[in-house]
Amino acid sequence: MHSYLNVQEKLPSYVRKHYPFRSNYLMHEDGTRQHYLDEGEGNALVMLHGNPTWSFYYRNLIKAFQSTHRVVVPDHVGSGLSDKPQSYPYRLETHIRNLEALLNHLNIENMTLVVHDWGGPIGLGYALRHPQKIKRLVILNTSVFHAQNIPFAIRICQQPLVGTVVIRILNAFARSATFVTTHQPLQSDVRRAYTYPYSSYRKRIGILRFVEDIPLEQDHPSYKLLSEIEQGLPEIQCPKLILWGAKDFCFTKRTFVKWQQIYPDAQAHLYPNAGHFVLEDAGEDIILQIKQFIGHAW
Repeated sequence: MHSYLNVQEKLPSYVRKHYPFRSNYLMHEDGTRQHYLDEGEGNALVMLHGNPTWSFYYRNLIKAFQSTHRVVVPDHVGSGLSDKPQSYPYRLETHIRNLEALLNHLNIENMTLVVHDWGGPIGLGYALRHPQKIKRLVILNTSVFHAQNIPFAIRICQQPLVGTVVIRILNAFARSATFVTTHQPLQSDVRRAYTYPYSSYRKRIGILRFVEDIPLEQDHPSYKLLSEIEQGLPEIQCPKLILWGAKDFCFTKRTFVKWQQIYPDAQAHLYPNAGHFVLEDAGEDIILQIKQFIGHAW
């Protein structure tokens, strides 16, 4: 494996002004390049995004912590500035293995892990395989549970033809996410930045594959692994902080309550006026909560 450091993407100004970070790349053994940010020095914070976002989602947390910590934020393969191969095993197992390869490459041993959306199954799958490396866990609007209340709009996008039209041809999934995932409207340039990596049919392959990888049935390829992660959650013994947007249309308050039931000793904060992109609606307070949470960790 080789690392492509100091590779600057030719980002448009409306992205770069919010995202002034250095691009790094890891080439996996299959030849796929994965983009990641590696900012600052010190104890590590690893932040994992979901779908259809990318490392841009954590831009304000990176700025808040890069002067005191080493902040590592990958783009999953198929997302953000990573490669988007058209023929690729876009499965939960693959994303976890990619994370393992990246963190091994960067020699990260002790970390605070921050997860959101699909970053939850990926990050917690990694945590169960490497519990000794997780010092703290921050959970933001995510799920690793076999939910029965998946929104209809997501379920229908799992249908082969519908998903291709809605997600890849019309780009409706990524565009609508910038409107329905926050309580307060996003600035227009922030909305554009979220969708920047997904500007063509080919570049939207990862978004579709993430939707298709939601295991609703027991014969789904990722069903067993997600079950193992859910069942293994009590084994993760580190301190935990749960920060939740109550107006999440997908991961509702019931999911928040379930996390509290699994981790009754976790610190938990519910933001009544925040949506699925909880960092956009409650970012300032979340930064304070995380600083307080990890301030005495080392």
